[in-house]
Amino acid sequence: MSFFRNLWRAFLIVAYFGYATVELMIVRPHSRPERAAWLSRFCARTLRAMDVHYTVNGPIPTSGAVVSNHLTYIDILLHSAINPCVFVSKAELRKTFLLGWMSMMSGTIYVARGAGGSASKAAEGMAKGFRDGLPVVFFPEGTTGVGDEVAMPFRTGLIAQTIDAGAPMTASFITYALSAQDLAAGKTLRNDVHWGPQTMLAHIQSFLSLHHLHATVQFAEAPISFTAEAVANRKIAAVEARQAVIHLAEAPASWPVPQA
Repeated sequence: MSFFRNLWRAFLIVAYFGYATVELMIVRPHSRPERAAWLSRFCARTLRAMDVHYTVNGPIPTSGAVVSNHLTYIDILLHSAINPCVFVSKAELRKTFLLGWMSMMSGTIYVARGAGGSASKAAEGMAKGFRDGLPVVFFPEGTTGVGDEVAMPFRTGLIAQTIDAGAPMTASFITYALSAQDLAAGKTLRNDVHWGPQTMLAHIQSFLSLHHLHATVQFAEAPISFTAEAVANRKIAAVEARQAVIHLAEAPASWPVPQA
């Protein structure tokens, strides 16, 4: 049964990718809000295919910047499915077969680390997202973690650019909970949900074998109130943004309890 379930889920995901690609080719959304809406629909379908359900706590940001911890590529699907948004991603994604074209068409803002002019291009792209009235989501850790710490140190660039743009920045925190069946089967968040050293293909194979996954996305009640020192010093701003995200990890009893 497990084999056929995995095969069916894989088929659905491939079918949704194909449908989304054809939709893009036919409709070819021009405005950033139209592209964000397309991505939101695609991500919602994909989560259903993978039997991932989620709960949202707190007010969902509809503008400004959203900073989040980063555990797996599922985080991206969650943020988009919850509300149409714009993502900031590493420039390498744009060169990835199919995913690169789809991310470009969805309005993703690319950042090339260490490349001259990248910071100004990222700032310009983020400013367009802010002007379009869409939340701009990014993961300041710069990579996915396996949950050994609540949040890894935050990179400074995008946080400083958001402050310079005068845009509000809202903290968010994602946690996952495995089903009782998966726990009994020896599945763990660290190995089967959080994306660490595995290749994407190996991780997808492990992920598709899960019976069910529940995610909880907690948004802060209000944007981060940076101190004057943080506004003047990007390193302090990164620390304060990380603290705001970590603060959300103090989960109320109503949250699903994440399993190790």
